[in-house]
Amino acid sequence: MKHRIDLPDWAVARGSGLNLFETIDPARTALVVIDMQRIFLCEQEVFGNPYALGIIPAVNRLAAAMRAAGGRVIWTRQTVSAAPPRAMPAWQYDMSDPRVACAVEAMVAGAHAHELHPAMAVGPDDIVIDKYRYSALLCPDRALEQALMKHRTEMLVIAGTLTNVCCESTARDGNMMGHKVILVSDATAALSDAEHNAALLNLRLTFADVRTTDAVCAMLGEG
Repeated sequence: MKHRIDLPDWAVARGSGLNLFETIDPARTALVVIDMQRIFLCEQEVFGNPYALGIIPAVNRLAAAMRAAGGRVIWTRQTVSAAPPRAMPAWQYDMSDPRVACAVEAMVAGAHAHELHPAMAVGPDDIVIDKYRYSALLCPDRALEQALMKHRTEMLVIAGTLTNVCCESTARDGNMMGHKVILVSDATAALSDAEHNAALLNLRLTFADVRTTDAVCAMLGEG
């Protein structure tokens, strides 16, 4: 299933004054793929989402293009821990709710549902990190931040799920930390078209350039 994308021309025009990136320097760029895990993709899982399942080909294509161009590919996994400082505040998870309890159990590191979906084409030199907050750049482990600093990364290309939660949170924080950010509109997924398009609108206006998989792969010299 694919989203029906509706990003108004006026938003693109206004946002271009802040974030318009027409070239990519692969050596200073990382594709950050957010949470393409079984729990968010598989139909039988608590958060299984057909829109997320539908972006697998686009995400894999972006990863292949980024590697071929000499850029880095980083995969995140949304993870739950009870140990400080990784633990979320107790009030955020109502463990008396069976659905919440099931979701928490499924996102513990090592759980089957925590794994990246088997259709994701993870390369041998790709980086895989666990994140304990919606924003990969606000995680107490600082794994993504440290990886970006190590490679002097300037630009983030963001794909994955959910567009309006972890993708948007990471894009906003990336922008505020001084990174150029491109969010890929047809390689991100939410639970509905309305949520997906709301995130695209907010990000394009202020925090990121928003481009298609075709456009980003062309910038990377695919083919």
